[in-house]
Amino acid sequence: MQSAPAATSSSAAYGARAPRQQLWVEEPATRRRMPDPVRVSAVRAVLIMSLTIIQAMVAFLCTLAGSWLAFPMVLSGVGSTVVATWSVLDVWITRQVWNQRNGVVSVPSSSARQLRRERRRARRAARAAQRDEARIRRRGAENLSRA
Repeated sequence: MQSAPAATSSSAAYGARAPRQQLWVEEPATRRRMPDPVRVSAVRAVLIMSLTIIQAMVAFLCTLAGSWLAFPMVLSGVGSTVVATWSVLDVWITRQVWNQRNGVVSVPSSSARQLRRERRRARRAARAAQRDEARIRRRGAENLSRA
Protein backbone atom coordinates (compact mmCIF):
# COMPACT_ATOMS: atom_id res chain seq x y z
CA MET A 1 0.00 0.00 0.00
CA GLN A 2 1.06 3.50 -0.66
CA SER A 3 1.29 5.96 2.14
CA ALA A 4 -0.56 9.29 2.07
CA PRO A 5 1.51 12.22 0.85
CA ALA A 6 3.12 14.30 3.52
CA ALA A 7 1.34 17.50 4.48
CA THR A 8 3.01 20.63 3.19
CA SER A 9 3.74 23.55 5.39
CA SER A 10 1.27 26.41 5.40
CA SER A 11 3.78 28.89 3.99
CA ALA A 12 4.33 26.74 0.89
CA ALA A 13 0.58 26.54 0.32
CA TYR A 14 0.26 30.34 0.36
CA GLY A 15 3.10 30.73 -2.13
CA ALA A 16 1.27 28.55 -4.64
CA ARG A 17 -1.82 30.81 -4.74
CA ALA A 18 -2.39 33.42 -7.40
CA PRO A 19 -1.90 37.02 -6.24
CA ARG A 20 -5.04 38.68 -4.90
CA GLN A 21 -6.74 41.51 -6.73
CA GLN A 22 -7.12 44.86 -5.07
CA LEU A 23 -10.33 45.50 -3.22
CA TRP A 24 -10.84 48.96 -4.75
CA VAL A 25 -10.00 49.62 -8.39
CA GLU A 26 -10.25 53.13 -9.83
CA GLU A 27 -12.07 53.25 -13.15
CA PRO A 28 -12.37 56.29 -15.40
CA ALA A 29 -15.73 58.03 -15.37
CA THR A 30 -17.96 57.11 -18.28
CA ARG A 31 -19.80 60.43 -18.16
CA ARG A 32 -18.66 63.97 -17.62
CA ARG A 33 -19.47 65.67 -14.32
CA MET A 34 -22.66 67.72 -14.23
CA PRO A 35 -22.22 71.50 -14.20
CA ASP A 36 -22.44 73.05 -10.73
CA PRO A 37 -25.85 74.80 -11.10
CA VAL A 38 -27.42 71.64 -12.49
CA ARG A 39 -25.91 69.51 -9.71
CA VAL A 40 -27.16 71.95 -7.05
CA SER A 41 -30.70 71.84 -8.42
CA ALA A 42 -30.55 68.04 -8.72
CA VAL A 43 -29.49 67.67 -5.07
CA ARG A 44 -32.24 70.06 -4.01
CA ALA A 45 -34.79 68.04 -6.03
CA VAL A 46 -33.67 64.76 -4.45
CA LEU A 47 -33.97 66.20 -0.95
CA ILE A 48 -37.42 67.65 -1.63
CA MET A 49 -38.60 64.39 -3.22
CA SER A 50 -37.37 62.33 -0.26
CA LEU A 51 -39.09 64.64 2.24
CA THR A 52 -42.30 64.43 0.18
CA ILE A 53 -42.21 60.63 0.22
CA ILE A 54 -41.61 60.62 4.00
CA GLN A 55 -44.48 63.05 4.46
CA ALA A 56 -46.78 60.86 2.33
CA MET A 57 -45.89 57.83 4.46
CA VAL A 58 -46.61 59.75 7.67
CA ALA A 59 -49.94 60.93 6.26
CA PHE A 60 -50.84 57.36 5.29
CA LEU A 61 -49.93 55.97 8.71
CA CYS A 62 -51.81 58.78 10.47
CA THR A 63 -54.86 57.97 8.35
CA LEU A 64 -54.63 54.29 9.27
CA ALA A 65 -54.28 55.19 12.94
CA GLY A 66 -57.20 57.60 12.81
CA SER A 67 -55.10 60.46 14.16
CA TRP A 68 -56.24 64.08 14.04
CA LEU A 69 -52.95 64.85 12.24
CA ALA A 70 -54.05 62.90 9.14
CA PHE A 71 -56.00 65.71 7.44
CA PRO A 72 -53.31 68.42 7.81
CA MET A 73 -50.67 65.94 6.66
CA VAL A 74 -52.67 65.05 3.54
CA LEU A 75 -53.15 68.74 2.71
CA SER A 76 -49.46 69.51 3.19
CA GLY A 77 -48.61 66.37 1.19
CA VAL A 78 -50.52 67.73 -1.78
CA GLY A 79 -48.63 71.01 -1.48
CA SER A 80 -45.27 69.32 -1.18
CA THR A 81 -46.08 67.18 -4.23
CA VAL A 82 -46.50 70.38 -6.24
CA VAL A 83 -43.19 71.69 -4.87
CA ALA A 84 -41.44 68.38 -5.66
CA THR A 85 -42.77 68.47 -9.22
CA TRP A 86 -41.47 72.01 -9.62
CA SER A 87 -38.06 71.01 -8.27
CA VAL A 88 -37.77 68.23 -10.85
CA LEU A 89 -38.76 70.69 -13.59
CA ASP A 90 -36.16 73.09 -12.19
CA VAL A 91 -33.43 70.51 -12.82
CA TRP A 92 -34.56 70.13 -16.42
CA ILE A 93 -34.82 73.91 -16.98
CA THR A 94 -31.43 74.58 -15.36
CA ARG A 95 -29.83 71.93 -17.57
CA GLN A 96 -31.39 73.40 -20.72
CA VAL A 97 -30.27 76.93 -19.79
CA TRP A 98 -26.74 75.72 -19.06
CA ASN A 99 -26.54 73.95 -22.42
CA GLN A 100 -27.90 77.01 -24.21
CA ARG A 101 -25.46 79.44 -22.56
CA ASN A 102 -22.32 77.31 -22.55
CA GLY A 103 -22.86 75.08 -25.55
CA VAL A 104 -23.10 71.35 -25.75
CA VAL A 105 -19.82 69.49 -25.52
CA SER A 106 -19.10 67.84 -28.85
CA VAL A 107 -18.50 64.12 -28.79
CA PRO A 108 -15.70 62.78 -31.02
CA SER A 109 -18.08 60.40 -32.77
CA SER A 110 -20.49 63.22 -33.51
CA SER A 111 -21.79 63.33 -37.09
CA ALA A 112 -21.67 67.13 -37.06
CA ARG A 113 -17.94 67.06 -36.33
CA GLN A 114 -17.40 64.57 -39.16
CA LEU A 115 -19.30 66.82 -41.60
CA ARG A 116 -17.22 69.84 -40.57
CA ARG A 117 -14.04 67.84 -41.07
CA GLU A 118 -15.12 66.79 -44.58
CA ARG A 119 -16.05 70.39 -45.52
CA ARG A 120 -12.70 71.62 -44.23
CA ARG A 121 -10.84 69.06 -46.35
CA ALA A 122 -12.86 70.05 -49.43
CA ARG A 123 -12.09 73.77 -48.86
CA ARG A 124 -8.37 73.04 -48.43
CA ALA A 125 -8.33 70.97 -51.63
CA ALA A 126 -10.14 73.77 -53.53
CA ARG A 127 -7.67 76.40 -52.25
CA ALA A 128 -4.71 74.19 -53.18
CA ALA A 129 -6.14 73.74 -56.69
CA GLN A 130 -6.59 77.53 -57.04
CA ARG A 131 -3.00 78.14 -55.94
CA ASP A 132 -1.68 75.59 -58.42
CA GLU A 133 -3.77 77.11 -61.21
CA ALA A 134 -2.57 80.62 -60.37
CA ARG A 135 1.02 79.38 -60.29
CA ILE A 136 0.62 77.82 -63.73
CA ARG A 137 -0.91 81.04 -65.14
CA ARG A 138 1.97 83.11 -63.76
CA ARG A 139 4.54 80.80 -65.31
CA GLY A 140 2.74 80.97 -68.61
CA ALA A 141 2.55 84.77 -68.49
CA GLU A 142 6.27 85.05 -67.66
CA ASN A 143 7.21 82.83 -70.59
CA LEU A 144 5.08 84.90 -72.99
CA SER A 145 6.69 88.17 -71.91
CA ARG A 146 10.18 86.78 -72.35
CA ALA A 147 9.56 85.57 -75.83
